[in-house]
Amino acid sequence: MAASEKEPDRRSYLGREPVSLALLAVLAVACFAGVSALSRAYHAQQASLGDRWFTRGAADLKGQHFERAAGEFRTALLYSRDNYDYQLNLADALIGLKRTSEAYAYLINLWEREPENGLVNLELARIAAQKKETDQALRYYHNAIYAIWSGDQGIERQNARVELIEFLLSINDKTQAQSELIALAANLNGDPFQHARAGDLFLRAQDYEHALAEYRLSLKLDRHKPAVLAGAGRAAFELGQYGLAQRYLQAAVAADPNDAQSAGLQKTAALVLQMDPFRRQISVAQRNQIVMDAFAAAGERLKGCATARNSGATLQDLSDSWLKMKGQMTEQRLRRNPDMAETAMDLVFNIERQGASACGPPTERDTALRLIAKLHEGN
Repeated sequence: MAASEKEPDRRSYLGREPVSLALLAVLAVACFAGVSALSRAYHAQQASLGDRWFTRGAADLKGQHFERAAGEFRTALLYSRDNYDYQLNLADALIGLKRTSEAYAYLINLWEREPENGLVNLELARIAAQKKETDQALRYYHNAIYAIWSGDQGIERQNARVELIEFLLSINDKTQAQSELIALAANLNGDPFQHARAGDLFLRAQDYEHALAEYRLSLKLDRHKPAVLAGAGRAAFELGQYGLAQRYLQAAVAADPNDAQSAGLQKTAALVLQMDPFRRQISVAQRNQIVMDAFAAAGERLKGCATARNSGATLQDLSDSWLKMKGQMTEQRLRRNPDMAETAMDLVFNIERQGASACGPPTERDTALRLIAKLHEGN
């Protein structure tokens, strides 16, 4: 009887066990879901706080409040220690504070994580440039030019190349700067500003032919930029194309009357054209008069020396030659002996060359005569 009474209890227990297990399973799932929800809420809150501090830091970084920005980025990193953007912006702020060693530690870690990141390579290049580590700077600049950028890749890579060119010019490596400039110019998109900027950089690299070409392209797209007209005039002047230089410089001064440099160059270009006896389409009488004026100017240059005897044997010889020729410099003799004009101008050019280092500051006419001498060297 007792055994038969226990049997229903066992059956009842066995019937309840699956239900209990099911309830426990449901409870476990509910607890897990609750913990997961709490964890997600916690992480979302952490991310929100990190983003909030990062946004403040970004605003201060943009305003160049580097100390505040660095503190805000460090706070943001407390909520997301491995966040790439937070670390990169902190490095930017540290660079602004000139704490380059700290910035470098962050940047090199970021570079190891993403060696193809354009901004990281550019920042590393800037630090190497500041430290005068030229090879490292060149390496990172070139990495930046061919790296991956989050924005407009074409513009970002172009700007990185421009910064590289600026660096090369700062260390006076004009040859490599010219090579990078040629690569830059080959990828411009017809924007007059970009062509003008390339012209400015070519001018600083003393590649006047390419500078003039870039300025002309810019002016073809936008004719009314005084600075571009001035640049074109300067490039043409350096190339010895004085007629073209005069036209550009006149236009530059007309557009900007306060441009004293262009006004000075324009005046010199006009003097070169006026005082050059070898230019075409002038009469024999005009040529002879120009030669006599140049000869007289060379004589004045000799007077401006402390004394010819104290200025070296070469200048004394030139002074003696000038005095010997002085009595022969008449319009009649020049007309009868055309070769005499060339002999006289050779003497004038030699006096101006030697006088540049021995006879004090040149007059405007002296400067023009030296440029004419350079123009006809080897002829």
